[in-house]
Amino acid sequence: MARSEHRPHAADLADAALRRERPSRDDLLTVLAWPDDRLLELVAAVGGVRRHFFGDRVKLNYLVNLKSGLCPEDCTYCSQRLGSAADILTYTWLRPEQARDAAACGIAAGAARVCLVASGRGPTDRDVARIRPAIDRIKQQYPAVEVCACLGLLSPGQAEQLRDAGVDAYNHNLNTSGERYADICSTHTFADRVETVGRAEEAGLSPCSGLIAGMGESDGDLADALEELRGLDPDSVPVNFLIPFEGTPLAGHWELTPQRCLRILAAARLMFPDAEVRLAGGREIHLRSLQPLALHLANSIFLGDYLTSEGRAGAADLEMVRDAGFRVQGAQEPSLPAHRLDLVRTRRRGAGTTLPPNA
Repeated sequence: MARSEHRPHAADLADAALRRERPSRDDLLTVLAWPDDRLLELVAAVGGVRRHFFGDRVKLNYLVNLKSGLCPEDCTYCSQRLGSAADILTYTWLRPEQARDAAACGIAAGAARVCLVASGRGPTDRDVARIRPAIDRIKQQYPAVEVCACLGLLSPGQAEQLRDAGVDAYNHNLNTSGERYADICSTHTFADRVETVGRAEEAGLSPCSGLIAGMGESDGDLADALEELRGLDPDSVPVNFLIPFEGTPLAGHWELTPQRCLRILAAARLMFPDAEVRLAGGREIHLRSLQPLALHLANSIFLGDYLTSEGRAGAADLEMVRDAGFRVQGAQEPSLPAHRLDLVRTRRRGAGTTLPPNA
């Protein structure tokens, strides 16, 4: 029997993505099991989808950790979790000028989005009010830069408060499939996370939600997670690779290879052809020398350090972007293709807000 009767060609998968057709679960499983000796064929085909919708642009994102450690949740992958013995820095809220100065470091290197992150189950209304001066300072000095908040589970009305404070996007990752979510966390549910992403979108914030690979999941689990994420239709999809911190339940989980990471990114791009697919935590240690190939699948990366772990030097990432044949996206350039921006405009108008200057 011919190969095409067993598995689709990479070009067929890419053509369907160019038409923005949703891949089947079998298609995702095929990509996730793609043989290593044909991996370049897959990257080249799926890379054409990335180029079609995002050209040669790479969007840089910069994390500002507003509050670190002492989280009451028990997410097994997290160094800030309840009971964590990981050797991390812990501190309470940064002052507004500290947050602005931290953001300025990333913006000076080319970041078009600043991600304001705080540990904890979710913010109180006082916490939401607390970060408003930091947002004001960033927006006043850098009006074209997007501000994304990542503060945990949102209560009713908080997404609207964040929107009114000047936040453009909200990140809350699903992390894994609903079926196995209880394996990685017992203090909140998968449905809680889905609800928070929905609240952010209903308030007119750009939804940002992704996954973490390398936590013992199967290809089927990854396919399920991608399908559930597609149901939320996020504008940006961070793909994280587990950093197995000592002192956490997943310490020692070094199950990812660079090739598997590329297959996961290819599956994410096929599922989200016109959304921002972000190469996120753990890329340096798991992709290693294959990071430049990953830029042919993802159009967005984090620059610099992560929440409780160090990234590599920003100059090395900027060099990698150039050497791979890409360029850093300017803060004034649109982050999404025009047809998707129309949907975002509709969402923002419905919430009574407008798009940031770079949209």
